[in-house]
Amino acid sequence: MVFQLPRVALLPIALLALCMTPVAFGAPGLQALYLIPLALVWTVLRKRTVAGSDGVVVRTALRSRRIEWSEVASLHLGRPDKVGLVLNGGEELTLPAVRLGDLPALAEASGGVVPDPSATAERTPDPGVTSTDTEETDK
Repeated sequence: MVFQLPRVALLPIALLALCMTPVAFGAPGLQALYLIPLALVWTVLRKRTVAGSDGVVVRTALRSRRIEWSEVASLHLGRPDKVGLVLNGGEELTLPAVRLGDLPALAEASGGVVPDPSATAERTPDPGVTSTDTEETDK
């Protein structure tokens, strides 16, 4: 299972490059400003998480790291809409492009090693709420 940033994220980068054009050609040497959108494109295209039954590969803009599922102690869901792994040594590793809504797919890709918190949360009925399945009686 591959989790990556959506390709539509390239549109604002193209707009940035377009808006930089008058400045980049305003003086000799300012064309180097185009390295900024190129670096952003590289980041969007490179960042991903590839999860399989044997482990997970985390690719950031500059590094790649492979983690076996046996090295994973738990999930970390602390930051808004970010998912991370806590490794056996206590190190936390953020999973690029994996969001809270992707947890069921991540759990399936891991073969059940990573639990799906949405599936394990049992919904208990509120004791103060009455059932709506009451029969009406005619008097």
